[in-house]
Amino acid sequence: MDFEEPRVRMYTPDFAADPHRIYRRLRAQYGSMAPVELAPDVPATLVIGYRTALRILNDPEHFPADPRTWQRDIPQSCPIRPMLEWRPVASRSSGMDFLRYRPATTDTIRAVDLYALHDTVESIAIPLINSFSRNGSADLLSQYGFPLVFQVVNILLGCPPEIGQKLAAAVAAIVEGVGADAEGGNRMLSEVLAQLVALKQVEPQADITSLLLQHPAELTAEEAAQHVAQIFGTGIEFLLNLIVNTLLLILTDERFGGSVVGGSLSARDALDELLFNDPPLANLMITFPRHPILIDDVWLPAHQPVVISMAACNTDPTVRTDDLAGNRSHLAWGAGQHACPAQSLAYLIAQDAIDQLLDALPDIRLDTRKGGPSWRPGPFHRALTALPVTFPPTEPLVIGGSILA
Repeated sequence: MDFEEPRVRMYTPDFAADPHRIYRRLRAQYGSMAPVELAPDVPATLVIGYRTALRILNDPEHFPADPRTWQRDIPQSCPIRPMLEWRPVASRSSGMDFLRYRPATTDTIRAVDLYALHDTVESIAIPLINSFSRNGSADLLSQYGFPLVFQVVNILLGCPPEIGQKLAAAVAAIVEGVGADAEGGNRMLSEVLAQLVALKQVEPQADITSLLLQHPAELTAEEAAQHVAQIFGTGIEFLLNLIVNTLLLILTDERFGGSVVGGSLSARDALDELLFNDPPLANLMITFPRHPILIDDVWLPAHQPVVISMAACNTDPTVRTDDLAGNRSHLAWGAGQHACPAQSLAYLIAQDAIDQLLDALPDIRLDTRKGGPSWRPGPFHRALTALPVTFPPTEPLVIGGSILA
Protein backbone atom coordinates (compact mmCIF):
# COMPACT_ATOMS: atom_id res chain seq x y z
CA MET A 1 0.00 0.00 0.00
CA ASP A 2 1.23 3.51 -0.83
CA PHE A 3 0.40 6.50 1.32
CA GLU A 4 -2.16 8.98 0.11
CA GLU A 5 -1.43 12.68 -0.01
CA PRO A 6 -1.40 15.26 1.42
CA ARG A 7 0.98 14.65 4.29
CA VAL A 8 0.18 16.00 7.73
CA ARG A 9 2.37 18.98 8.60
CA MET A 10 3.70 18.41 12.11
CA TYR A 11 5.30 21.84 12.48
CA THR A 12 2.13 23.96 12.47
CA PRO A 13 0.30 25.62 15.39
CA ASP A 14 -2.77 23.52 14.53
CA PHE A 15 -0.84 20.32 15.13
CA ALA A 16 0.63 21.66 18.39
CA ALA A 17 -2.81 22.72 19.65
CA ASP A 18 -4.33 19.23 19.54
CA PRO A 19 -1.97 16.49 18.30
CA HIS A 20 -4.06 13.66 19.73
CA ARG A 21 -6.99 14.58 17.50
CA ILE A 22 -4.66 14.28 14.52
CA TYR A 23 -3.19 10.98 15.78
CA ARG A 24 -6.72 9.55 16.00
CA ARG A 25 -7.53 10.71 12.48
CA LEU A 26 -4.31 9.26 11.11
CA ARG A 27 -4.92 5.96 12.89
CA ALA A 28 -8.42 5.71 11.42
CA GLN A 29 -7.16 6.54 7.93
CA TYR A 30 -3.81 4.71 7.76
CA GLY A 31 -3.48 2.26 10.65
CA SER A 32 -0.11 1.90 12.36
CA MET A 33 1.88 4.33 10.19
CA ALA A 34 1.06 7.60 8.47
CA PRO A 35 2.66 10.08 6.03
CA VAL A 36 3.81 13.36 7.58
CA GLU A 37 6.02 16.36 6.91
CA LEU A 38 8.54 17.30 9.59
CA ALA A 39 9.28 20.65 7.91
CA PRO A 40 8.43 22.07 4.48
CA ASP A 41 9.43 19.47 1.86
CA VAL A 42 10.82 17.05 4.45
CA PRO A 43 8.68 13.89 4.22
CA ALA A 44 8.69 11.18 6.87
CA THR A 45 6.65 8.26 8.16
CA LEU A 46 5.09 8.61 11.61
CA VAL A 47 4.71 5.35 13.53
CA ILE A 48 1.53 5.49 15.64
CA GLY A 49 1.10 1.78 16.42
CA TYR A 50 2.66 0.49 19.66
CA ARG A 51 3.63 -2.98 18.42
CA THR A 52 4.95 -1.62 15.13
CA ALA A 53 7.12 0.84 17.05
CA LEU A 54 8.62 -1.96 19.17
CA ARG A 55 9.33 -3.99 16.04
CA ILE A 56 11.21 -1.09 14.47
CA LEU A 57 13.07 -0.03 17.61
CA ASN A 58 14.28 -3.58 18.21
CA ASP A 59 15.53 -4.04 14.64
CA PRO A 60 18.58 -1.73 14.28
CA GLU A 61 19.90 -3.85 11.40
CA HIS A 62 17.05 -2.77 9.11
CA PHE A 63 16.30 0.52 10.89
CA PRO A 64 19.60 2.18 11.81
CA ALA A 65 19.73 5.60 13.45
CA ASP A 66 22.50 6.96 11.20
CA PRO A 67 21.06 9.83 9.09
CA ARG A 68 24.08 10.58 6.89
CA THR A 69 22.64 9.28 3.62
CA TRP A 70 19.36 11.13 4.24
CA GLN A 71 21.01 14.45 5.04
CA ARG A 72 22.97 14.54 1.76
CA ASP A 73 19.83 15.86 0.07
CA ILE A 74 18.77 18.16 2.92
CA PRO A 75 19.99 21.79 2.63
CA GLN A 76 21.88 23.35 5.50
CA SER A 77 19.11 25.93 5.79
CA CYS A 78 16.47 23.28 6.61
CA PRO A 79 15.18 24.22 10.07
CA ILE A 80 15.14 20.66 11.44
CA ARG A 81 18.44 19.48 9.97
CA PRO A 82 20.46 20.47 13.08
CA MET A 83 18.07 18.42 15.20
CA LEU A 84 18.39 15.28 13.05
CA GLU A 85 21.77 15.40 11.34
CA TRP A 86 24.56 12.99 12.17
CA ARG A 87 26.70 13.63 15.21
CA PRO A 88 29.31 11.36 16.80
CA VAL A 89 26.95 10.10 19.51
CA ALA A 90 25.21 6.77 20.06
CA SER A 91 21.71 8.00 19.20
CA ARG A 92 22.89 8.98 15.70
CA SER A 93 25.17 6.02 15.08
CA SER A 94 25.09 2.32 14.27
CA GLY A 95 27.43 -0.67 14.34
CA MET A 96 30.86 -0.25 15.89
CA ASP A 97 30.41 3.48 16.40
CA PHE A 98 27.30 2.82 18.48
CA LEU A 99 29.11 0.18 20.54
CA ARG A 100 31.87 2.67 21.32
CA TYR A 101 29.72 5.72 22.05
CA ARG A 102 26.91 4.12 24.06
CA PRO A 103 29.02 3.05 27.11
CA ALA A 104 30.56 6.51 27.30
CA THR A 105 27.09 7.94 27.86
CA THR A 106 25.61 5.22 30.07
CA ASP A 107 28.67 4.78 32.31
CA THR A 108 28.98 8.51 32.87
CA ILE A 109 25.32 8.99 33.72
CA ARG A 110 25.37 6.02 36.10
CA ALA A 111 28.23 7.66 37.98
CA VAL A 112 25.95 10.50 39.15
CA ASP A 113 25.31 10.37 42.91
CA LEU A 114 21.49 10.33 43.18
CA TYR A 115 21.53 11.22 46.87
CA ALA A 116 23.65 14.29 46.22
CA LEU A 117 21.42 15.13 43.24
CA HIS A 118 18.36 15.14 45.51
CA ASP A 119 20.04 17.69 47.78
CA THR A 120 21.06 19.75 44.74
CA VAL A 121 17.49 19.94 43.43
CA GLU A 122 16.17 20.99 46.84
CA SER A 123 18.86 23.65 47.24
CA ILE A 124 17.85 25.15 43.88
CA ALA A 125 14.06 24.72 44.18
CA ILE A 126 13.55 26.45 47.52
CA PRO A 127 15.21 29.78 46.64
CA LEU A 128 13.27 29.82 43.35
CA ILE A 129 9.97 29.28 45.20
CA ASN A 130 10.93 31.95 47.72
CA SER A 131 11.52 34.41 44.88
CA PHE A 132 7.82 34.49 44.01
CA SER A 133 5.98 33.04 47.05
CA ARG A 134 4.99 36.49 48.40
CA ASN A 135 3.56 37.59 45.03
CA GLY A 136 0.56 35.27 44.92
CA SER A 137 1.20 34.48 41.26
CA ALA A 138 3.94 33.14 39.00
CA ASP A 139 4.72 31.65 35.63
CA LEU A 140 5.96 28.21 36.60
CA LEU A 141 7.72 27.76 33.27
CA SER A 142 9.91 30.87 33.24
CA GLN A 143 10.19 31.41 37.01
CA TYR A 144 10.51 27.84 38.23
CA GLY A 145 10.82 25.02 35.70
CA PHE A 146 13.39 26.52 33.36
CA PRO A 147 15.77 28.07 35.92
CA LEU A 148 15.63 24.90 38.03
CA VAL A 149 16.39 22.55 35.15
CA PHE A 150 18.99 24.91 33.73
CA GLN A 151 20.90 25.08 37.00
CA VAL A 152 20.68 21.33 37.67
CA VAL A 153 21.91 20.35 34.19
CA ASN A 154 24.73 22.90 34.34
CA ILE A 155 25.86 21.48 37.69
CA LEU A 156 25.77 17.91 36.32
CA LEU A 157 27.88 18.95 33.33
CA GLY A 158 30.22 21.15 35.35
CA CYS A 159 29.21 24.04 33.09
CA PRO A 160 29.92 27.60 34.31
CA PRO A 161 26.85 29.86 34.13
CA GLU A 162 28.23 32.08 31.37
CA ILE A 163 28.81 29.08 29.10
CA GLY A 164 25.49 27.56 30.12
CA GLN A 165 23.56 30.66 29.02
CA LYS A 166 25.07 30.44 25.55
CA LEU A 167 24.37 26.70 25.39
CA ALA A 168 20.73 27.27 26.31
CA ALA A 169 20.29 29.84 23.54
CA ALA A 170 21.89 27.54 20.97
CA VAL A 171 19.84 24.48 21.94
CA ALA A 172 16.61 26.50 21.98
CA ALA A 173 17.21 27.63 18.40
CA ILE A 174 17.87 24.06 17.28
CA VAL A 175 14.87 22.52 19.05
CA GLU A 176 12.42 25.22 17.96
CA GLY A 177 13.07 24.30 14.32
CA VAL A 178 10.74 26.15 11.97
CA GLY A 179 10.82 29.91 12.47
CA ALA A 180 13.99 29.90 14.56
CA ASP A 181 17.62 30.33 13.54
CA ALA A 182 18.42 26.62 13.74
CA GLU A 183 21.50 26.85 11.51
CA GLY A 184 22.92 29.71 13.59
CA GLY A 185 22.10 27.81 16.75
CA ASN A 186 24.03 24.83 15.45
CA ARG A 187 27.12 26.96 14.83
CA MET A 188 26.84 28.57 18.26
CA LEU A 189 26.48 25.16 19.88
CA SER A 190 29.74 23.90 18.37
CA GLU A 191 31.64 27.01 19.45
CA VAL A 192 30.36 27.01 23.01
CA LEU A 193 30.89 23.29 23.53
CA ALA A 194 34.47 23.59 22.34
CA GLN A 195 35.00 26.17 25.09
CA LEU A 196 33.54 23.88 27.75
CA VAL A 197 35.55 20.84 26.68
CA ALA A 198 38.76 22.88 26.50
CA LEU A 199 38.09 24.10 30.05
CA LYS A 200 37.57 20.56 31.37
CA GLN A 201 40.69 19.27 29.63
CA VAL A 202 42.69 21.75 31.68
CA GLU A 203 40.59 21.73 34.87
CA PRO A 204 38.79 18.37 35.19
CA GLN A 205 36.33 17.98 38.06
CA ALA A 206 33.72 15.48 39.28
CA ASP A 207 31.21 16.23 36.53
CA ILE A 208 29.79 14.55 33.44
CA THR A 209 31.94 16.50 30.96
CA SER A 210 35.16 15.57 32.75
CA LEU A 211 34.08 11.92 33.07
CA LEU A 212 33.33 11.74 29.35
CA LEU A 213 36.83 12.97 28.58
CA GLN A 214 38.30 10.37 30.96
CA HIS A 215 36.19 7.42 29.72
CA PRO A 216 37.97 4.34 28.26
CA ALA A 217 36.18 5.03 24.95
CA GLU A 218 38.86 7.73 24.50
CA LEU A 219 36.53 10.26 22.97
CA THR A 220 38.12 13.07 21.00
CA ALA A 221 37.41 16.63 22.06
CA GLU A 222 34.80 16.93 19.29
CA GLU A 223 33.15 13.64 20.26
CA ALA A 224 33.03 14.64 23.92
CA ALA A 225 31.55 18.01 22.96
CA GLN A 226 28.78 16.35 20.97
CA HIS A 227 28.00 13.99 23.85
CA VAL A 228 27.70 16.99 26.16
CA ALA A 229 25.45 18.71 23.61
CA GLN A 230 23.09 15.76 23.55
CA ILE A 231 22.90 15.54 27.34
CA PHE A 232 22.42 19.30 27.69
CA GLY A 233 19.81 19.63 24.93
CA THR A 234 17.80 16.57 25.87
CA GLY A 235 18.14 17.33 29.56
CA ILE A 236 16.87 20.90 29.29
CA GLU A 237 14.05 20.25 26.83
CA PHE A 238 12.88 16.91 28.23
CA LEU A 239 13.11 17.80 31.91
CA LEU A 240 11.53 21.23 31.55
CA ASN A 241 8.55 19.84 29.65
CA LEU A 242 8.27 16.85 31.97
CA ILE A 243 8.05 19.05 35.07
CA VAL A 244 5.83 21.78 33.65
CA ASN A 245 3.45 19.46 31.77
CA THR A 246 3.05 17.27 34.86
CA LEU A 247 2.26 20.33 36.95
CA LEU A 248 -0.40 21.28 34.39
CA LEU A 249 -1.88 17.78 34.70
CA ILE A 250 -1.96 18.04 38.49
CA LEU A 251 -3.60 21.47 38.33
CA THR A 252 -6.27 20.55 35.78
CA ASP A 253 -7.14 16.89 36.30
CA GLU A 254 -9.31 16.18 39.34
CA ARG A 255 -8.01 12.62 39.52
CA PHE A 256 -4.57 13.98 40.35
CA GLY A 257 -5.02 17.48 41.74
CA GLY A 258 -6.53 16.64 45.12
CA SER A 259 -4.89 13.22 45.24
CA VAL A 260 -1.30 14.36 44.75
CA VAL A 261 -1.56 17.30 47.13
CA GLY A 262 -3.56 15.21 49.60
CA GLY A 263 -1.15 12.31 49.45
CA SER A 264 -3.22 9.39 48.08
CA LEU A 265 -1.37 9.57 44.77
CA SER A 266 2.25 10.59 44.38
CA ALA A 267 3.97 12.95 41.99
CA ARG A 268 5.47 9.79 40.51
CA ASP A 269 1.97 8.60 39.54
CA ALA A 270 1.30 11.94 37.88
CA LEU A 271 4.63 11.74 36.04
CA ASP A 272 3.77 8.31 34.67
CA GLU A 273 0.34 9.50 33.57
CA LEU A 274 2.01 12.39 31.76
CA LEU A 275 4.62 10.13 30.18
CA PHE A 276 1.79 8.02 28.77
CA ASN A 277 -0.43 10.80 27.44
CA ASP A 278 1.80 13.77 26.62
CA PRO A 279 5.47 12.71 26.71
CA PRO A 280 7.79 15.74 26.65
CA LEU A 281 9.49 14.46 23.50
CA ALA A 282 6.36 13.32 21.71
CA ASN A 283 7.80 12.26 18.36
CA LEU A 284 11.41 11.15 18.10
CA MET A 285 13.46 7.91 18.13
CA ILE A 286 14.10 8.45 14.40
CA THR A 287 15.52 5.74 12.17
CA PHE A 288 16.44 5.60 8.48
CA PRO A 289 15.79 2.25 6.70
CA ARG A 290 18.81 0.96 4.79
CA HIS A 291 16.61 -0.33 1.97
CA PRO A 292 12.93 -0.10 1.00
CA ILE A 293 11.12 -2.34 3.47
CA LEU A 294 7.56 -3.61 3.82
CA ILE A 295 6.04 -3.10 7.29
CA ASP A 296 2.32 -3.58 8.01
CA ASP A 297 1.58 -3.64 4.25
CA VAL A 298 3.33 -0.28 3.77
CA TRP A 299 6.51 0.18 1.75
CA LEU A 300 8.88 2.48 3.63
CA PRO A 301 11.40 4.25 1.37
CA ALA A 302 15.11 3.81 1.95
CA HIS A 303 16.84 6.57 3.94
CA GLN A 304 13.64 8.51 4.67
CA PRO A 305 12.96 9.29 8.35
CA VAL A 306 10.77 6.87 10.26
CA VAL A 307 9.63 8.75 13.36
CA ILE A 308 8.27 6.96 16.41
CA SER A 309 5.34 8.87 17.91
CA MET A 310 5.68 7.95 21.56
CA ALA A 311 2.55 10.00 22.29
CA ALA A 312 0.42 8.19 19.70
CA CYS A 313 1.83 4.73 20.42
CA ASN A 314 1.16 5.12 24.14
CA THR A 315 -2.51 5.77 23.40
CA ASP A 316 -2.85 2.99 20.81
CA PRO A 317 -6.26 1.46 21.66
CA THR A 318 -4.97 -2.06 20.90
CA VAL A 319 -2.70 -1.93 23.97
CA ARG A 320 -4.12 0.90 26.08
CA THR A 321 -5.67 0.17 29.49
CA ASP A 322 -7.68 2.51 31.68
CA ASP A 323 -5.65 1.98 34.86
CA LEU A 324 -2.29 3.74 34.50
CA ALA A 325 -1.30 3.85 38.19
CA GLY A 326 2.11 2.23 38.48
CA ASN A 327 2.05 1.29 34.78
CA ARG A 328 5.35 2.17 33.12
CA SER A 329 5.05 0.32 29.81
CA HIS A 330 4.97 3.58 27.85
CA LEU A 331 7.51 4.45 25.16
CA ALA A 332 8.40 7.89 26.51
CA TRP A 333 11.91 6.59 27.32
CA GLY A 334 12.19 4.82 23.98
CA ALA A 335 12.98 1.12 23.60
CA GLY A 336 15.68 -1.13 22.24
CA GLN A 337 19.34 -0.22 22.15
CA HIS A 338 18.64 3.51 21.98
CA ALA A 339 16.43 3.66 25.09
CA CYS A 340 17.14 6.66 27.31
CA PRO A 341 19.88 5.86 29.87
CA ALA A 342 18.95 8.73 32.20
CA GLN A 343 15.52 7.60 33.39
CA SER A 344 16.46 7.49 37.08
CA LEU A 345 17.96 10.99 36.96
CA ALA A 346 14.95 12.44 35.14
CA TYR A 347 12.44 10.87 37.51
CA LEU A 348 14.35 12.07 40.58
CA ILE A 349 14.76 15.66 39.35
CA ALA A 350 11.17 16.00 38.16
CA GLN A 351 9.61 14.40 41.23
CA ASP A 352 11.71 16.44 43.64
CA ALA A 353 10.91 19.66 41.77
CA ILE A 354 7.17 18.95 41.86
CA ASP A 355 7.15 17.82 45.49
CA GLN A 356 9.05 20.90 46.65
CA LEU A 357 6.61 23.22 44.88
CA LEU A 358 3.44 21.49 46.08
CA ASP A 359 4.73 21.23 49.65
CA ALA A 360 5.46 24.96 49.69
CA LEU A 361 2.32 26.08 47.83
CA PRO A 362 -0.41 23.45 48.40
CA ASP A 363 -3.24 25.81 47.35
CA ILE A 364 -1.75 26.62 43.94
CA ARG A 365 -4.25 27.00 41.07
CA LEU A 366 -4.03 27.44 37.31
CA ASP A 367 -4.52 31.08 36.29
CA THR A 368 -7.00 31.04 33.38
CA ARG A 369 -7.74 34.76 33.23
CA LYS A 370 -5.90 35.06 29.91
CA GLY A 371 -7.26 31.84 28.45
CA GLY A 372 -6.11 28.24 28.59
CA PRO A 373 -2.61 26.82 28.10
CA SER A 374 -0.98 27.20 24.69
CA TRP A 375 1.63 24.96 23.11
CA ARG A 376 4.83 25.67 21.20
CA PRO A 377 4.70 24.49 17.58
CA GLY A 378 7.26 21.89 16.55
CA PRO A 379 7.27 18.32 15.25
CA PHE A 380 9.19 16.71 18.10
CA HIS A 381 8.33 18.24 21.48
CA ARG A 382 5.19 18.71 23.57
CA ALA A 383 5.92 22.00 25.25
CA LEU A 384 3.92 24.79 26.85
CA THR A 385 4.61 28.47 26.17
CA ALA A 386 3.83 29.39 29.80
CA LEU A 387 2.16 28.03 32.95
CA PRO A 388 0.60 30.93 34.91
CA VAL A 389 -0.66 30.10 38.41
CA THR A 390 -2.11 31.85 41.45
CA PHE A 391 -1.89 30.99 45.14
CA PRO A 392 -2.30 32.64 48.54
CA PRO A 393 0.80 34.78 49.17
CA THR A 394 3.16 32.82 51.40
CA GLU A 395 6.18 33.79 53.45
CA PRO A 396 9.50 32.44 52.17
CA LEU A 397 10.55 29.03 53.44
CA VAL A 398 12.86 29.02 56.41
CA ILE A 399 15.47 26.25 56.64
CA GLY A 400 18.04 25.87 59.34
CA GLY A 401 17.12 29.20 60.90
CA SER A 402 17.67 31.22 57.74
CA ILE A 403 15.54 32.21 54.76
CA LEU A 404 16.95 30.85 51.52
CA ALA A 405 16.38 33.35 48.73
